[in-house]
Amino acid sequence: MKLTINTDGGARGNPGPAGIGVVIRDESGKVVEKFGKYLGDDFTNNQAEYQAVIDAMRAAKKIGGTILEFHMDSELCVRQLNHIYKVKEPQLQQLFLEVKNLQTAFEKVIFTHIPREENRAADKLVNEAIDKAI
Repeated sequence: MKLTINTDGGARGNPGPAGIGVVIRDESGKVVEKFGKYLGDDFTNNQAEYQAVIDAMRAAKKIGGTILEFHMDSELCVRQLNHIYKVKEPQLQQLFLEVKNLQTAFEKVIFTHIPREENRAADKLVNEAIDKAI
C-alpha cells in the first residue's frame, strides 16, 4: 500500500521548545492518520524534522504501508536523506541512521521537497503541539 506522508518539525528558539506534525494519506488521498507531538524544550528545527520522519515511519508500518512518499518543506533534510548532502552534525547523524534503519522495512521510500505553503496541515499540528505544551 502506498502512503503519502507530509511531515514537519519545528523549534521555537532553535534550540528551544519543539514539536512535530504528521499527516498520512492513502492512495485515494484520504487522511488515514494525523498527529502532532511535543518533543521537549531543547531541540533544533532539524532534529524535529528528523523525528517527524521517524514517528511517521513507525505509524506507516502499523497502517501497513509498503511504499512511502514523504513530502517535506525542509530542503536540508530531504537532501541529506537523498544522499545529496552529508550529515555532519553528530545528533543529526544518529537520527539519520535511525531513519535509514526504519527505511529497510519498506519496499520503497521517497523523500520530496515541497514549498512550505503545501505543508500547512503538518505545520499546524507542530504549532498546536508546542502551544499545548508551553
